[in-house]
Amino acid sequence: MTASESARCPMTGLTGPAPVLTRRDAPPVGDLAQPVESYARARDLLRSAQAQQAGFLADTVSSVPGSQHPPVLYLEGEEHTEMRRATARYFTPTQVETYQPAIARLADDLIGKLAQRGEIDLDDLSLELAVRVAAEVVGLTNSRLPGMDRRIERFIPASLNAEPGLPTNAPLLENMQQAAALSLFYTLDVQPAIVARRRAPGDDLISYLLSRGYNDQDIVTECVTYGTAGMITTREFISAAAWHLLKSPELRAAYVHGTEKERHAILHEILRLEPVVGTLYRRTAEELTIGGEVVPQGSVYAIDVGQANLDPAVMGENAADLCPMRELPRGVQAQGLSFGDGHHRCPGAFLAIKETDVFLRRLLIWNDLEVVREPSVSYNEVIKGYELRGFRVRLGKARA
Repeated sequence: MTASESARCPMTGLTGPAPVLTRRDAPPVGDLAQPVESYARARDLLRSAQAQQAGFLADTVSSVPGSQHPPVLYLEGEEHTEMRRATARYFTPTQVETYQPAIARLADDLIGKLAQRGEIDLDDLSLELAVRVAAEVVGLTNSRLPGMDRRIERFIPASLNAEPGLPTNAPLLENMQQAAALSLFYTLDVQPAIVARRRAPGDDLISYLLSRGYNDQDIVTECVTYGTAGMITTREFISAAAWHLLKSPELRAAYVHGTEKERHAILHEILRLEPVVGTLYRRTAEELTIGGEVVPQGSVYAIDVGQANLDPAVMGENAADLCPMRELPRGVQAQGLSFGDGHHRCPGAFLAIKETDVFLRRLLIWNDLEVVREPSVSYNEVIKGYELRGFRVRLGKARA
């Protein structure tokens, strides 16, 4: 057997490293946080109950005026455990399966929009899909006007760096624009959902939060958190996965004709190589010992998810290759740490993969689908990850 044959992925037949389409050109970590690049150390920090959330503007969001309950993303201890336990039922694999018909109908509607127009920005379709699927789970289904996806997109100021310890002041005009976007989101989307569920509670997150006595400010803050940490990140992954699949005919064929298990394995492997959130921050609440090293209280760590996912000690010597269903040590997830780990692991992991798979399989089965313009790649300082914009696709010559 030759060296190239031994490096060939048994599932897809591909060899060599996958193109890193997102060009991880993130700025270096500042002096306030210590970088962590090994998989084992990163996982130990994420799993420590005393390593608390420090990213996603944790210090700013936890002090929002009028808020009595911080979003679950920023809770710690027993309060966090209770909230995660109570809301986990919305995101279990069994529950996610019940969303399948609705996701399929929505995917068909969006692809119908592409067919009608001939060409469209795929990142626009992925945003609409991610927002509308999550909105059903959260309970944001009573909007006064269409366009919630665009209102959510405007939440994040482009110049705001979410690294712990850095100033969080955006330019005045940007602050005003964000305040206006949040006001519209509350008035047009969140408030009517709250009113409707006070009259008739449903089986969704907003109804549950109301049952716990959350006020309007608490609920809109929680919805903003789901919008930025959930909907926006799913949008980016759908675009990144589609880019990989459209650039590789062999990979696309393996995906389109594979079983659900095989398709999910391909998506998990792409996500391992292209984590949407590239850096996770943690602050130690007390002195810890991680991997035999004493970590002082108050230490801030920047976990480089992309590098940890390429750790050859865990992923193998061909860690940069795209090889679904690669052999992994016991307890290591196929997507590495791209959904996080420990008590703050992404609760919507199953849902994100399910909606991505339902949409992309329906899209990529069209043989005349082709790329008109590859996306531009930029970096979002709040989620610490890539943004793909202007990803133009069309149904090709057969529909020209």
